[in-house]
Amino acid sequence: MTILHSKTKEVIINTEGPVIIIGECINPTRRKKLVSTLQSGDFDYVLELAKNQIDALADILDVNVGFPGVDDVKLLRETVIQLQTHFDIPLCLDSPNPKAIEAALKVIEGKCLINSVNGEEKSMNTLLPIVKEYGAVVIGLTMDDDGITNDPFKRLAIAEKILNRAVKIGINEEDVIIDPLAMAVSADPQACLVTLETIRLVHEKLGLNITQGASNISFGLPDREMLNIAFMVLAIRNGLTCPIANPEKITAAVRAADLVLGRDDFAMRFIECSQNLKQPHFTHKQ
Repeated sequence: MTILHSKTKEVIINTEGPVIIIGECINPTRRKKLVSTLQSGDFDYVLELAKNQIDALADILDVNVGFPGVDDVKLLRETVIQLQTHFDIPLCLDSPNPKAIEAALKVIEGKCLINSVNGEEKSMNTLLPIVKEYGAVVIGLTMDDDGITNDPFKRLAIAEKILNRAVKIGINEEDVIIDPLAMAVSADPQACLVTLETIRLVHEKLGLNITQGASNISFGLPDREMLNIAFMVLAIRNGLTCPIANPEKITAAVRAADLVLGRDDFAMRFIECSQNLKQPHFTHKQ
């Protein structure tokens, strides 16, 4: 069981569900408006993206402000401050820059998630001590110095290596979440099967919580939302517990999957979601 918290709100990620949604939308990729507003020091659009995701029942917000030419050490910290001023929700700090991660950790209220470390020696040696120092939770990507393997057992071995290294320096086992790497099925017809098997293995062998970028598999294909939902439900059945996704597009399917899998007593969470979808504030935005 992994526990995150903001100033007053606690989120529990349990290997047996219910599924926790990490909102993906604060990310400059494919959002030119986010780049332009952040460049001008305007945080209104960031706050709008945050509110939309919270209204759509996101449990955690992923925060990625990286784009070419940005001072992400300064900007990630400032964005975290803005989000915590306006909202009470746990955050996931998403940056390849350890200095940006550490700068943001210094202003975090509560216990956050870091996205991410991988099995490369440089990555583990640099980031895991920061995770330990600040008492955070970390996502471990199943890739290493040899790149990304298509063998689920090798991905499991990388996950185990990250876990063992984290525990060795004093990070609690439950504070490691594994990302099995969801790759584009348009490039490799077996990509989703590899990821699904990796999820199953990590769930059964290591007992860890599992995340993934939910929209990665549909890159370059039509009807992406339908593909993403189909894969999401299969992944949940295999052990996915906290996907990174757009909650406006996947919350209903996630709540339905939890109900069907017996993780929603008296369908309370499903009903909450159904009622929320009917509210005027809920609109599907890109």
